[in-house]
Amino acid sequence: MSAAVSEQTAPSSTALLTVDGVSKAFPGVQALSDMHLELRHGEVLAVVGENGAGKSTLMKLLSGINQADSGHFLLDGVPFHADNPKEAMEQGISIIHQEFNLVPDLTVAQNLFLGREPRSRGWFTADRDLNRQAADLIDRLGLVLDPRAVVGTLTVAKQQMVEIARALSYDARVLIMDEPTAALNDAEVEVLHDLIRGFVSPRTGVIYISHRMDELKRISNRITVIRDGAYIDTLDTESTTMPQVISRMVGRAIDTSARPENVRADRPVVLSVEGLSTKHLLRDVSFELRQGEILGFAGLMGAGRTEVARALVGADPITAGRITVDGKEVRIPNAAKAAELGIGYLSEDRKHFGLLLDQTVSSNIALSSLGDKFSRQGFVDDRAIRREAERAVTRLGIKTPSVEQEVKNLSGGNQQKVVVGRWLAKDCDVLIVDEPTRGIDVGAKDEIYRLLNDLAAQGKSIIVISSELPEVLRLAHRVVVMSEGRVTGELGPDEATQESVMELATQRRSAPATVAEAEAEHPEGSPHDERGRA
Repeated sequence: MSAAVSEQTAPSSTALLTVDGVSKAFPGVQALSDMHLELRHGEVLAVVGENGAGKSTLMKLLSGINQADSGHFLLDGVPFHADNPKEAMEQGISIIHQEFNLVPDLTVAQNLFLGREPRSRGWFTADRDLNRQAADLIDRLGLVLDPRAVVGTLTVAKQQMVEIARALSYDARVLIMDEPTAALNDAEVEVLHDLIRGFVSPRTGVIYISHRMDELKRISNRITVIRDGAYIDTLDTESTTMPQVISRMVGRAIDTSARPENVRADRPVVLSVEGLSTKHLLRDVSFELRQGEILGFAGLMGAGRTEVARALVGADPITAGRITVDGKEVRIPNAAKAAELGIGYLSEDRKHFGLLLDQTVSSNIALSSLGDKFSRQGFVDDRAIRREAERAVTRLGIKTPSVEQEVKNLSGGNQQKVVVGRWLAKDCDVLIVDEPTRGIDVGAKDEIYRLLNDLAAQGKSIIVISSELPEVLRLAHRVVVMSEGRVTGELGPDEATQESVMELATQRRSAPATVAEAEAEHPEGSPHDERGRA
């Protein structure tokens, strides 16, 4: 029996939620076809599939965001229908989306009961009653939250807790969680899993969508696999191996034991960093990146990995240190200068900082090269842009009906490839890739890994920053480990293991000897720190 449910919460003969023969089409796309799903009482049912498999569409139908074309839903054996999310929640079905749906300028209490606030007189909110109700709910769920805290000041993990508390405030029977741990570290994941176990009872159940295969064994009872909008199989978690799940997801076997390719120590150094420091976090960071090498950066939350990337491309000012590109010391005040020097940065948040979602594939690929590659006497060369975009689509295997397709309509893996295509169009020799597979399914991850290895084989030098240790160990020729803004060690491919990386990642700084040193060690928090990430 999985850790998610004990014997006393065994499901009854009637399913809690049934999806029977459901289909849904959008213009030009059959998103779901004859879909089936059964959630039992007292269980956590994992739903897995590649990006574009239909998971999100199914959850939108269940939560009343969209309406099915055919088929039906049953809740405790009774037909269920919701025209909108409010009706779904009133009937006991709550969904927590991967993208938070919170108002950052309001308090925790105001977010929890938004639209349902207690009124004192007329339109005025009874703040004391509101905070008391919020405190009662938070205590009941065993969360550590201040009802009066402004949501925008909370860590990602605590914002996730606010989302969960709001969903459960509707007395949910079915809780749908879409990638709930994408931005959480290991300790925060365990808190979330404990909360889920506390919620599950003989009258409730959880549908849990995740791309993190290791989580499924820990939290789910069964796993339903869907592919290309169709139901494939439902497996008992305890008796199933993850390779079996993955092969059903992608329709082929994927080697999850792969190790770094083409490791060599005799390549020339293309990027050298010595004594890099910033005002808020980094202290004396040094490393080298060689031609055709994949250099991994690992560390716990707040270690400073993303800050290193931001400092390298001029997004965060450095206070000390030296950066050398191809043997020449350089100053990088902004991202444009970094690009000019052949350094491209793929942000961990591609949707906000890496892409223009409402623009086409071709527009996004040309974005960084408009001025120096695709302009003629002040006019944009649309034909040249299209040719470059078509080359990128072919070279990178971007799945899109056309280079004129809007990027928002692509899957996460293909969106990531579009960002890579932009920097290849700029002809960057150094690519810094932050969380390359966040929110991407297993099959697309495998494609991204192959792409990065291919680029390294072609002579590109790549820095990979990842919260997933297996990902770092699979890709990196060498691993730089950070803790609290410092480099604590560097490991070669034969030395790098999860244990050796974690030993270095948990090394603490020695206590400062003076007040001045203490102030230097603990400055005001950086607005760019890696909150909520492992």
